[in-house]
Amino acid sequence: MTTRALVLGGGGLAGIGWEMGVLVGLAEAGVDVRKADLIIGTSAGANVAAQVCSGLPWEDLLARQSDPALLATELTVQPDFEKMIEDLTGVVKAGGSSRKILQGIGALALATETVTEDVRRKVIAARLPVHEWPECRLEITAVDAVSGTRAVFGCASDADLIDAVAASSAVPCVWPPVTIRKGRYIDGGCYSLANADLAVGFDKILVLQPDVPPFPLVQTLNEQVEYLRREGAVVEVITFNDAMKAALASSGGNALDPATRAVGARMGQEQGGLEAERIGAFWG
Repeated sequence: MTTRALVLGGGGLAGIGWEMGVLVGLAEAGVDVRKADLIIGTSAGANVAAQVCSGLPWEDLLARQSDPALLATELTVQPDFEKMIEDLTGVVKAGGSSRKILQGIGALALATETVTEDVRRKVIAARLPVHEWPECRLEITAVDAVSGTRAVFGCASDADLIDAVAASSAVPCVWPPVTIRKGRYIDGGCYSLANADLAVGFDKILVLQPDVPPFPLVQTLNEQVEYLRREGAVVEVITFNDAMKAALASSGGNALDPATRAVGARMGQEQGGLEAERIGAFWG
């Protein structure tokens, strides 16, 4: 039996809207990929994965990205991206093992003053239509800010779904590290924007990865895709097309801007329809 995995990567609020739009566009064209045997979500992708697994119809999921009456209230931030990337890059250039680098990024996140965990958690809770782990196999990634190890949360992990999604979305130096049990966790995208390697062993793997400036990464998506293909998987990747890139640029280019979510949803829906023939032939 052919096994399939859907991997949803990080990309801010623009990425949340775009990924949902692509999935809806595919479904409208007859390619419903949420029936995957495994769904992996990282950062923005964790938010989309949790919503996709909620059981809501596609039209309702799309409306939650663009209908003003249904949009979750977001916190508006304008980080100093140049300084943030400089600080994070400095940690990488200092050298050491992958774990040491992630510990350095975690230390920066823990030392940065942000909104409280409770304030941020309410935002994540408002995004998710269902707050319990779904019956489908859903895995959400994060990074332990202290140990520097990658964490994977699921229904058997004893982590609350809201907390798992909040941890996966805790962009270092922007949002607070999330407390789960006795640990503190930061964005899973610090390890890899998609963490697609976790889908090893599956036959067909579809990756949605927004084209946003990455943090310093332990593994790139290209490295992980090459690894999966060496292990025998057929992998397809969808990323921003030129129309989405232009739309994001015209909106200011800040993928964390709440206004980009509806833009991303609209452009993603169009792109999903355009990609349907290719992905349908691959997915089967």
